Amino acid sequence: MVWLELALALLLLGSAGLAAWSLQERRRLRHRVDSAAAELQRLQAAFGHFAPGAVVDRIAARGRPSEADRREVTVLFADLVGFTALGEALTPEALVAILNDYFGRMSRVIEQHRGHVAKFIGDGLMALFGALEPNPWQANDAVHAALAMQRALTEYNSELAARRGPHLRAGIGIHRGPAVAGVLGSYTLMEFTVIGGTVNLASRVERLTRVHGQAVLITDAVREQLDPRFALIAMPPAVARGVADPVATWAVKGFDGDA
Repeated sequence: MVWLELALALLLLGSAGLAAWSLQERRRLRHRVDSAAAELQRLQAAFGHFAPGAVVDRIAARGRPSEADRREVTVLFADLVGFTALGEALTPEALVAILNDYFGRMSRVIEQHRGHVAKFIGDGLMALFGALEPNPWQANDAVHAALAMQRALTEYNSELAARRGPHLRAGIGIHRGPAVAGVLGSYTLMEFTVIGGTVNLASRVERLTRVHGQAVLITDAVREQLDPRFALIAMPPAVARGVADPVATWAVKGFDGDA
């Protein structure tokens, strides 16, 4: 609606039509043009940092943040293990610098595997695969991303050790299923994200990495869609908070591309 109103106003302000309008009408029309342009600018500015460019473009074309749909998605949760206690020994400046560097590295890895970081939650993050557009390889992409994140973290720990920084450990949980994908928030803060039981279970699986002492855990729903060259080890079903039945998971130990 914003674009339609703006285009109409600009058309009416053309030199041919402008002469027929009174000064008061021209001022009123100019105000509509300025208001429409400012509204669109606020929408894009508020949203641009929290969603992929393709989503921003579609919403800007519509003039309103109303994109929502049910989709099959793969959700990845990653969280730093014991970082809250570790952070108490760091200055606020050092804590923020380490987290920002960590998030930057993880985000690049996720994007390289066709994922989208939907949000940062304290020292954790949530990434989506298959949420922006249909992706039949989303499970493979997510698990490849998880392994690459662990490799990137190993590299980062080497750099931190060289400057006597802390050693970081991350747990990653992945689940796949239906979810509602859409834009949530207001004009001052928006995000493209997914909601539903799939998201909740992915979060619980990430917490189970501490129970099983594993870096990367996936559910049966993910395993069923995976390339068989991934090396997996079955974990005993474990109770997860808010889940009625014990959750069966698989630890991801690597990928044998030559198998």
